[in-house]
Amino acid sequence: MAFRLRFIKDNTKIDFMGHHKTGMFIGIALIVATFFLLFTRGLNYGIDFTGGVLMEVSVPEGMKVEDVRNKLGELKAGKPSIQEFGENTLMIKIPGKEADTATQKEIYAEVSNALGKDVEFRRTEYVGPQVGKELIMTGVWAFVYSMIGIMCYIWMRYEWQFGVASIASLAHDVILTLLFFIITGIEFDLATVAAILLVAGYSVNDTVIVFDRIREKLRKYRKMPLPEVLNIAINETLGRTLITSSTTFAVMCVLAVLGGAAIQGFIYAMILGIVIGTLSSIYVAAPVLIYLKVRPETLAQSEEAEADGAAEKA
Repeated sequence: MAFRLRFIKDNTKIDFMGHHKTGMFIGIALIVATFFLLFTRGLNYGIDFTGGVLMEVSVPEGMKVEDVRNKLGELKAGKPSIQEFGENTLMIKIPGKEADTATQKEIYAEVSNALGKDVEFRRTEYVGPQVGKELIMTGVWAFVYSMIGIMCYIWMRYEWQFGVASIASLAHDVILTLLFFIITGIEFDLATVAAILLVAGYSVNDTVIVFDRIREKLRKYRKMPLPEVLNIAINETLGRTLITSSTTFAVMCVLAVLGGAAIQGFIYAMILGIVIGTLSSIYVAAPVLIYLKVRPETLAQSEEAEADGAAEKA
């Protein structure tokens, strides 16, 4: 007898759409909070964006990150960011503007005096800002263009309401990921940007799976109220969604424990993105279809047009 582990039982009837207003309200409130904090508090940009001095130091056994933070305090060059970088090894990042050789030597001397002779400097180098203002704007526009492309594709594949709903879900996930980094103050660097882009791709993938089942049920239950159709579609894809999310989530949790501080921002962004992306497909993308009043009749006409086109080619 075959054994199958089921996260969700067959024929579940959870009323997701009965609580969609609460989900939408919470999502909108968090988005507003994100923009408010972004302009008032801002992100903790890493030296990838700001430039600065990077130092890899070997510390005596038993010396903790907090001890080094207390010794360094507030340097003349700026507030240092300190992370564990292996066994008895720390990475000290001092963000700032471009520093010439003389300035770098002054920073090295100041850090060396503060930490004492027991600390060994393995590497000291200046890191220029890899992402300038021009490149940041280019990245923003590239993201905007990609969202427009996704919306156009889903519009052609389904209906325009589905395209708008997918973009709303994607924007929701990206913005809430930024909120996490604003609140926690975790360093925002190029690895984090890569994680956010992966979150966007993950969000779209999960949303499209749900949309495909919604379209199928809309064609089957043409006279059924839209919220009920959405509930049926989401319940039928819930098991697949949870299995996919849980496997990815488990891998990210292992990396969070064993991966070290070098990829901390990347891992946390992925973990949060998996959770938010799964919820947004249910409580953002699907409810938007209700407010945009997607119509089964339109889908039926599209299906007939596709069939006629295929018959003509045959």
